[in-house]
Amino acid sequence: MPNSTLKPLNGDAFAALCKAVLGNPDAKTVGFLYGAYCLGVDGFSRLAGTNKALSALPLNHVQLLLYIYNEHLFYLSTHGGKEGEGEGYVSYLVSAALDKYATNEHLSYQSVSFSNRFNPEISTISLYLNFILGMLSRYKKGDPANTLVVDVMNKAFQLCKCIVLLLTNGFPTEAFSTWRTLHENECILLALIRYGNPAVEGYLRHLTYAMAFRGGLGNKEKTDACFLEIKEGMHAAGLKSKDMKRFIEYGWLLNIPDISSVEDFKLNFRDGVERIAGLHAYSKVYEMSSELAHSSPLLIYSRKNYFHLVAMLNLYESFFRLEKVFSSLYLSNVDEGERNRYKALRQVYFPQLLAVHEILKARLKNLGKKVHTSA
Repeated sequence: MPNSTLKPLNGDAFAALCKAVLGNPDAKTVGFLYGAYCLGVDGFSRLAGTNKALSALPLNHVQLLLYIYNEHLFYLSTHGGKEGEGEGYVSYLVSAALDKYATNEHLSYQSVSFSNRFNPEISTISLYLNFILGMLSRYKKGDPANTLVVDVMNKAFQLCKCIVLLLTNGFPTEAFSTWRTLHENECILLALIRYGNPAVEGYLRHLTYAMAFRGGLGNKEKTDACFLEIKEGMHAAGLKSKDMKRFIEYGWLLNIPDISSVEDFKLNFRDGVERIAGLHAYSKVYEMSSELAHSSPLLIYSRKNYFHLVAMLNLYESFFRLEKVFSSLYLSNVDEGERNRYKALRQVYFPQLLAVHEILKARLKNLGKKVHTSA
């Protein structure tokens, strides 16, 4: 059966595609791109005729256009904005675009993956993440004094999405090491919410200290004043000069009332932030994730199926905690229509997330039994 996608769009359809995908370029650019695009379709058709893997697949006209367009933009940026001339330039452009399109989109290396993006264990949480990130995108962000909690939460959900992408692309150890960052983020978020203004004020102050330490304030007087504050704060906390980096990173915890009464409290993540966030039970999992993040032998000689399950399970548990905070804090601040849409989404798909979580726990438990038996 002939592959119907191996025919170029007509001029009007291509112009509409350019408008939708490229932001309405001028007529001259559209005409130039159309000529290159038609050659690209013809070139791919000839490639498909000699490659069984390509012949069975549809041509994605949007992706082919984007490869051609971005090759053209790159050429302009490296040649002072001057376009290439003649058939030789168009041939070069199309050849490069086809090489990249065919290899990157159809023949790319695929690491072994234990999930695919169409499976509900991935597709459902992806649906949630896209919906929530879409809602958060409409909030003011990037102004720490006023948007700290929103900023931290937004980054947490972005990290969740990053982990999903790593898992579906066959990178479970990288996904689990990224969970480490997500866990640090969620612990900070929970601590800020639990302790309110004292924690927020302390965190913002130490954020400024961190900028001063990295030379990011851009003003010598402000930087010097910050370092004076840092030294005074360290002296009050009984810390030595070697503890400066630790104080800058975790000293904001000292702003929380009665923090010294917290059992086994220390100025670090596991005995500080994680403990006051109420997630110290994850300490061992966090330690294992840290080993992967630091490229230990565990990273190189890991069992991918095991770390896939560990990463998935901990992603889900972090997501549940974050979604609870999101629902309680931010749904009241959106319009009724969007709030109702989220509630409808939650009613249909949250039970599916809970079911997946139970399946993941059972799989991990069963895998542990098999490992123990084989040992």
